[in-house]
Amino acid sequence: MPTEILMPALSPTMEEGTLAKWLVKEGDSVSSGDILAEIETDKATMEFEAVDEGIIGKILVAAGSEGVKVNTPIAVLLEDGESADDITASAGAPEAAPAADAAAKAAPEGGSAAAAPPSPQRDGQRIFASPLARRMAADKGIDLTQITGSGPHGRIVKADLDSAKPASGPKTAAPADSTSAATAKAPAPATGPSADQVARMYEGRDFEEVKLDGMRRTVASRLTEAKQTIPHFYLRRDVQLDALMSFRADLNKQLETRGVKLSVNDFIIKACAMALQAVPDCNAVWASDRILRLKPSDVAVAVAIEGGLFTPVLKDAHLKSLSALSAEMKDLAGRARTKKLAPHEYVGGAMAISNLGMFGIENFDAVINPPHGSILAVGAGLKKPVVGADGELKVATVMSMTLSVDHRVIDGALGAEFLKEVVTYLENPVTMLA
Repeated sequence: MPTEILMPALSPTMEEGTLAKWLVKEGDSVSSGDILAEIETDKATMEFEAVDEGIIGKILVAAGSEGVKVNTPIAVLLEDGESADDITASAGAPEAAPAADAAAKAAPEGGSAAAAPPSPQRDGQRIFASPLARRMAADKGIDLTQITGSGPHGRIVKADLDSAKPASGPKTAAPADSTSAATAKAPAPATGPSADQVARMYEGRDFEEVKLDGMRRTVASRLTEAKQTIPHFYLRRDVQLDALMSFRADLNKQLETRGVKLSVNDFIIKACAMALQAVPDCNAVWASDRILRLKPSDVAVAVAIEGGLFTPVLKDAHLKSLSALSAEMKDLAGRARTKKLAPHEYVGGAMAISNLGMFGIENFDAVINPPHGSILAVGAGLKKPVVGADGELKVATVMSMTLSVDHRVIDGALGAEFLKEVVTYLENPVTMLA
């Protein structure tokens, strides 16, 4: 029976994408794992793999189409022995964007074997399964909540159902999809004047209208959500960098033959990773109705790119040497700027670092990137007069840092303890090698 191929969610924040290029054509045979298309997400251009075998019966969305919603049918896959004549007229036209609505419209009164049952849920979360897998599960009476998917991102595919045993007892209908129109989330209220209203304010003035791409839309949406829903508070500390600058110069001289050059940012990453281990209650994220406390120190670092930013994550940063962190950060930042990062490389982490010191910014307040519990804003190191321990006035290199904290996850005293640990490591850098 014909199976709809749906627009995939290739990143956690993807709601729509651009179908940049088809790598197959109608009539081509494909197998699980074959590359079908290149899709531009809100973060990168990624390859989309087939999860079932069959023949491309019809391409529903043309190459170059923008704003294709996730779960919109983009093609139809035929099984052996089927032809284009077996494709029903209602099998997923692009205009019928929501997958659940398209499936409902495709079924005549009394139901249809060709319509895939809606996806079930496990612990309130949707289980992703191919339409063919859902139909097979319904036919065999198999509970998909008990199946572990082997497809991309854990998607349940045909192969997972071939060896699965039917559930005991009579077959029951699949549960209703939680994304039905009856329970659909109400649209967010308008937060400002409309585009037309703003444009009218500037009638007679020369301006250029810049179209929003997927990344800019995502940045706007997530940061609006962050400021509206996360109770931020801010902790500020100055750190004296003279010992670190001297230590860094010595290390770089010794590492020169290996082609390694450590940056101040490498030390900040390491200091934050070790501080998360020293204050484990700060190594946590907000998860709607609970807090997830991480054991490894996974530190995200903001990387500015044209039109937006990435926050690649350095996993297990507390276990890595400064030179290993430096090499990994250079690699991640380089691929971030060319949008070549895979989702697992920029998803996760308990906290983030945003460093604008190289631009001469002395201090600033960063916005937390949910679900992180905090973000450290780092300013420039500047020569300033300070009072030494002996009471004498001296000149030192001072860097300002501001920790933005999610008060739902981290309280004030706890955040202060964490920031104190970061400062201690930076002012005594040799301890990061112990």
